[in-house]
Amino acid sequence: MEETLRTLGILRAKHFSARLDSVRLKTGKITERIKVDHPEAAAIVPFLDRERILMVRQWRYAIEAETLEIPAGKVDPGEEVAVCARRELMEETGHSARNMVEIFNYYPAIGYSDEVIRIFAASGLEAVSEYTDQDEISKLEVVEFDKVHDMITKGAIRDGKTVIGIALFRAKMERGEIADDFFK
Repeated sequence: MEETLRTLGILRAKHFSARLDSVRLKTGKITERIKVDHPEAAAIVPFLDRERILMVRQWRYAIEAETLEIPAGKVDPGEEVAVCARRELMEETGHSARNMVEIFNYYPAIGYSDEVIRIFAASGLEAVSEYTDQDEISKLEVVEFDKVHDMITKGAIRDGKTVIGIALFRAKMERGEIADDFFK
């Protein structure tokens, strides 16, 4: 266990806060730890049909590059995660989903953040409107599910939630944990 000695600094932003603390390790050594308090998030692997998924191209400031990802976003205060998943799917792709199932949840940066990302799979998609999140999303792309796996193994897709969502959904399909009626 580590003992927090004092907070050295705090940063508060619209969607998160970060704190730098001085801590004493169990060995007695004094060091620093950063903790980012971040809202929960939802990510969605959206299937147009059994063979194709809908993905988004998005500029990522931290890595100064455009990425190809599954749709995702932060849970609003008081919002249920499944409601967030449906809202983000609509905002980022303009599609609603008849079926949605949670497939996994994880901590993407457990060393310094309390964020949890819940990954859902969605099917029975219906184009309802244009995507409205044009500040973030530059383009929608339809990609064959099998090709996404190849893009990951070749390093063309390196976004963690996308890699995890695709890999786990594929594994669940291969083990028969995804019912055939999911795609109807």
